[in-house]
Amino acid sequence: MKIAVEGCCHGELDKIYETLAYLEDVNSIKVDLLLICGDFQAVRNKADLHCMAVPPKYQHMNTFYKYYSGEKKAPVLTVFIGGNHEASNYLQELLYGGWVAPNIYYMGYANVIQFGGLRIAGLSGIYKANHYSLGHFERPPYSDNSKRSAYHIRNLDVFRLKQISRPLDICMSHDWPRGIYNFGNKDALLRHKPFLKQEVEEDSLGSPPAEELLYKLQPQYWFSAHLHTKFAAHVEHQTEDYRCKTTKFLSLDKCLPKRHFLQVIDFPHDEGFPLKLELDPEWLCILRSTNHLLSLSRNKTFMPGPGSSERWDFTVSNQEIESVKEDFGNDLTIPENFITTVPAYTVAESGRSVSEYPPPDIHVNPQTTLLCTMLELSDPNAMFLGRDSSFSLDVEDAANSSAAARISDDEDVNSDGDETDDTNLTFESSIDATLDLSCNPDEIPLENDNDEDEGIGEMEGESEANISTASSGAGEVDDAEESLGTLSGIAPIVEISGLKEEEDELQEILAAQASMGASADKKVSDASASDSQSEIGAVRTAPGFSDPERSDKSSQDEREEDNDEDDNELGEILAAQAKLKGSPGQCDSSSGCQEPVSTVESSQSSRSSGSKQKYNMSSAGEGEELPTSKKFRRRNISMYAGEEEDCV
Repeated sequence: MKIAVEGCCHGELDKIYETLAYLEDVNSIKVDLLLICGDFQAVRNKADLHCMAVPPKYQHMNTFYKYYSGEKKAPVLTVFIGGNHEASNYLQELLYGGWVAPNIYYMGYANVIQFGGLRIAGLSGIYKANHYSLGHFERPPYSDNSKRSAYHIRNLDVFRLKQISRPLDICMSHDWPRGIYNFGNKDALLRHKPFLKQEVEEDSLGSPPAEELLYKLQPQYWFSAHLHTKFAAHVEHQTEDYRCKTTKFLSLDKCLPKRHFLQVIDFPHDEGFPLKLELDPEWLCILRSTNHLLSLSRNKTFMPGPGSSERWDFTVSNQEIESVKEDFGNDLTIPENFITTVPAYTVAESGRSVSEYPPPDIHVNPQTTLLCTMLELSDPNAMFLGRDSSFSLDVEDAANSSAAARISDDEDVNSDGDETDDTNLTFESSIDATLDLSCNPDEIPLENDNDEDEGIGEMEGESEANISTASSGAGEVDDAEESLGTLSGIAPIVEISGLKEEEDELQEILAAQASMGASADKKVSDASASDSQSEIGAVRTAPGFSDPERSDKSSQDEREEDNDEDDNELGEILAAQAKLKGSPGQCDSSSGCQEPVSTVESSQSSRSSGSKQKYNMSSAGEGEELPTSKKFRRRNISMYAGEEEDCV
């Protein structure tokens, strides 16, 4: 079973799928699942661009609308989490997860799903201290402030993930767990991204809640993106029975030439588990038992903990799992019930500007309605529209709340559109209060584009996409490298790296970490094809990449310049590729960074052998009330047990 992992998408679905198809063809493989680690940009039409927190010059339709409208279909099953550049209004319709297009599944604010026997957890958004303890109060139409806070993670979603007690194979987050840089080649990271040095020294780079989840859940793999660089690390855990356990961390770049943005990992597969998406019964139990903790208030809310007068431990029992399976007819296959909720963009609208479209309104998605019906959950969008009276809103009424949002439009946004630092903040008891001054320093804005940094003329001679592939076999495999041809005018370099035994990997990473301090000023020699085997946890500059001069710039200026260079390439790459078509470039045989990965042992949780029934789309429409009684829910299991209907 082969799973591809991609860093930041930024709406470039066509390029990602083309690259993946080329990789499959050249290596004679078939990728079963694609995981995307955020900044997906599920923009359906120009009105959605009002809800994406980017400057106007970055408000582009890109290619997702083609998959939403049915013009194209994703060639490989795709699962993604949200980042900090998203069409938040659409993702808010599917807060518990759902199909954003046929064969493309969004994991919601937080989720656990299963695929081929693997348990995959996801946490969407990024960390911002002063929004962490607030409720999910945001709703379309957003203010300039709320369309940013909408993608900030909340303590409820982290609290729910902390209730997981059964093993996880993969975790995904957009921003990095705080401190992960201490378990990889930190010196190489800072040579590539020197503007991160201050946050690394202060140990404030990354997400404190993600750090907690890393040590609590201890998955075998953790995938991230956000910082637009490839970085690998090994984190050793000590379990309660004093056994050692390792999490392999990998962050990947964005989809651009000369970047390490894609990696394929071969996981062992038990043929008893079909290669399809399934709901996770433990997660369903957690959602149902913690629904009362949902808040839609702007006020701070705190999760219960030890010493609280209310229940604070929601660990799921085997009996609860069997009960929820029974409620779903012993078949947890996620129904293919995608349906459009707004019209898709058409080429006829290409001449119209975003300002000509009104901001979008709230929509209730039937996929969310169906899951809420089965689990007696609350749908915030239905509550905002007054369609669900079972939940007492601890917020202002809709009109007053929207007015308050507009009044407080600039309370957290400075003149540059980036968010300011916040102090005197309070966290739930499990987070260190000394982190109060952190406002997510790695929240990278898309601002101050510098058109002189990268020219199209340079790209014509150097447009190369870097694709990393790996095998996770248990034994040692000889190194191999292949120089491949062109894909749509881009000459990719596909790297196939061998593996060492896991004990050797762990010893090497420990040795590498121990030598970091002494080698801080040592220059990195260029990697050649003959000595391409990577050091564990090392990060190497992509072939053809040269760092810009940064010595006379401040840390903030450096951050903006680096990211502006990234995003400016998005527009230029289209013109460069058009020129390159018909005259493919030569492949570069130099190898890049490929981190060894090892076998993931599938979670062998017991499953019911009950009847395999197909799910159907609920007939519930936007105008219907959300049924909440258990009697009604059980009576409507029949909605899941009929003949499968075609997806819209």
